[in-house]
Amino acid sequence: MINLRDKGAAIWENQGRFGRIGIALGAMTVAAALPFMGGTILNTPIADYESVLVYPIAMFVLMAIGLNIVIGKSGLLDLGYVAFFAIGAYTMGLLGTRTGLNTWEILPIGIAMAMFSGIILGVPALKLRGDYLAIITLGFGEIVRIVALNLGTLGRSEGIINIPTPPGIFGIEYRFDSHRIYYWTLLMLILLAIWMVRRLSVRRAGRAWESIRQDEDAAELLGVPTFKYKVWAFVLGASVGGAAGVFYASKTLFIAPDNFTLQISILILACVVFGGMGNIWGVILGAVILGYLPDRIRFISDARLLVFGLVLVIMMNLRPDGLLPRKKREKVLPNKEKP
Repeated sequence: MINLRDKGAAIWENQGRFGRIGIALGAMTVAAALPFMGGTILNTPIADYESVLVYPIAMFVLMAIGLNIVIGKSGLLDLGYVAFFAIGAYTMGLLGTRTGLNTWEILPIGIAMAMFSGIILGVPALKLRGDYLAIITLGFGEIVRIVALNLGTLGRSEGIINIPTPPGIFGIEYRFDSHRIYYWTLLMLILLAIWMVRRLSVRRAGRAWESIRQDEDAAELLGVPTFKYKVWAFVLGASVGGAAGVFYASKTLFIAPDNFTLQISILILACVVFGGMGNIWGVILGAVILGYLPDRIRFISDARLLVFGLVLVIMMNLRPDGLLPRKKREKVLPNKEKP
């Protein structure tokens, strides 16, 4: 039986260049129009719908794309992804409140700091595999949070306040309640992240990540510099998390260690697994659903966590590979019929 993922892939493959451009433009138009759908069935009953679009939905999508490079593409279990998110946010908080730099000038610095942290973590950690790697990354995430909790420069438990909003561009002014502007800016960052991942996936890096995910030992024997590409996966994934952190800080105007707990890492990991590891469209769908669902059912109070958990359990049993799993390549036997 052909599933929805196969049908969607078939429709895409059967389109010419202009057909694919039309589908992509249509999808971007729908995504850009979401802020205007607050009065429909999509409306969140208690939380502000447009605010929910920014955080958690758009933020989750952006971070899930970054984590998918590490987990979905390379097969490396990272439980400390929130650390890069926090590093980007605290870079924005420190430089934004203590220097004359604005958000757009701090953004590349935050990305660079997150990438440097990815190297610091990746070089020693990626010599290990499996559960050991997961434990090290989990510890790294907690180290970053505890350092922020105890370091006076980072505000300790009180955090950093009065973080400036981005300066206006093209006559558009960013304010705390300008949710639509923030959402559209995040949408641009998401599109850039998608473009980066798709371009890398069809090049040497993508092929190397795929071989590492399938069988790292075999890839090493075939001459793939596995360690180098694993570090690259960590660094690129960290860059996306750092960018999300910078924009998160400039949107909330306040950050504290409690904003960067292990729960965030687990939620982003759930988005990747729930949507379909390795399939960027599945990851985006998973992040949208898991970011939107808790706020959509917020009216049932504490019971919403039970409903949220039940949805995850049921869907993982019905679709263990995720909502939109990666396309499995069939082995073709030359001059023989497929078994």
